[in-house]
Order: sequence, then structure tokens, then C-alpha cells
Amino acid sequence: MNGYGDSGSYGLGERRTLKERAGTYALLPLRIFLGVTFVYAGLDKLTDSAFLSATGSGSIGEMMRAVRDSSAIPALVDLALKSPEGFGYAIAIGELLVGLGTLVGLCARLAALGGALISLSLWLTVSWQATPYYYGNDLPYLMAWLPLVLAGAPLFSADAFLAARRRSR
Repeated sequence: MNGYGDSGSYGLGERRTLKERAGTYALLPLRIFLGVTFVYAGLDKLTDSAFLSATGSGSIGEMMRAVRDSSAIPALVDLALKSPEGFGYAIAIGELLVGLGTLVGLCARLAALGGALISLSLWLTVSWQATPYYYGNDLPYLMAWLPLVLAGAPLFSADAFLAARRRSR
């Protein structure tokens, strides 16, 4: 097994170069970083009563009202403003589930797609007005999710464990 679900060209006694081993594990640091970051972001929001309010300093409602006119999609902000608390909970729980799915590697491509969609929605609303564009942090997060959308979590993951179990049957 080369870690990607196929037997590859490496036999049991074959040695792999450092470059080959690095390629096998290349996405693992990204997966850990994004998973931990999204778990932390979700928990941070869920434990911040000010964030989960419709009004007041630091609330999701105030933040959405502040970015409404400068966002790429004001209609998306208007939708969130219909129920700021509900939107705040949806983002927080979404971040938590995406982070856990990414760390555990369960439905990893789906979790990464969720992370990419959260990052895309935040880029188009909250950080859209950042000038120059690279000052906003949501676009780099969106780009960071894309390799995991494409590759999933082939190593040290529930997905890999379940796939190996299916193959052994």
C-alpha cells in the first residue's frame, strides 16, 4: 500500500526516497491545520454569547450589517440578516463539523467541500472589501481547501480505514 488506496510500485522490501515519502504525506499538515483551525473557530463562536446575538458589539448581526453594502453578494447578507442568530449557529456548527470531519478524515472530501463553501461565502461577504484582495484571509482558506476537495484524506483517516476494510471483504 502506498497510502493512496492502491498497491503502487513499492514492494514490502523496497526503499522509498525522501521525495517519494514527502509526496505521500504532503497534504497531512494542511489537513491538520485546517481541521484544528475550523474546530477552534466553531467552538470559539459557539462559546461567545456576544457573537451569537443579533445586535451589540461583536455580534454576527452587527458584523453582517457592517459589511452588507461592501459585499459581493448583498442578497446573501440580507438572507443572513433575516435570522442573524440562526446564521451564526449555522456557521459555527458548520465550522465545527468541517473541522472534525477533516481531522478524523471521515467523508473528507465532503468536509473539505463544506470548508471551501464556508470560506467562499465569508470571502464574498465579510472579507470582500479587503484591498488589496490578499489582505482578506478567507480567499487563502478557500484555496487551501481545494487540494483536500480533490484528494480527500488518503492517510490516517476513517475514510482510508473504511476503504481498506471494504477491500478486505
